[in-house]
Amino acid sequence: MDIREIQNLIKFVAKSGATEVKLEMDDFKITIKTTDGASSETTTYIQQAPISHALPQAAMPQPTAPTAPSTPVATSAAGEDNSKYVTIKSPIIGTLYRKPSPDKAPFVEVGSSISKGDVVCVIEAMKLFNEIESEVSGKIVKVLVDDSSPVEFDQPLFLVDPS
Repeated sequence: MDIREIQNLIKFVAKSGATEVKLEMDDFKITIKTTDGASSETTTYIQQAPISHALPQAAMPQPTAPTAPSTPVATSAAGEDNSKYVTIKSPIIGTLYRKPSPDKAPFVEVGSSISKGDVVCVIEAMKLFNEIESEVSGKIVKVLVDDSSPVEFDQPLFLVDPS
């Protein structure tokens, strides 16, 4: 794989909306990570596997150190008992939005009463906005993530008191 093919692959991954792509060949590995859609920053790591013959080295820009996205998660105090609460978890990886649009009010706040099937947030994944519905009725006790935060699969989002 020459430098042009690598550059084309980076451009393709950045346009596709994928957040990470790993490519392993016999003699090298490439990992391409992109940040959120608002930024055009792409981080590329190329690791050459040990081989018996030398390959010509092309001038490659040095990859920048990736900045870990800060995922603010509220931690419970040591004495707090959360076992009586139901946790609403993220069903997908993406960016969580607590509001339907920037100028609207959040779907739910602490103290909001919700019913089964109510939309509690939206998660953007691959340029698609997925409404996350509550699977339980009750009252929101705690919001565990901030608006516009990246979330992982099965990450706790809200605590609900079902009583």
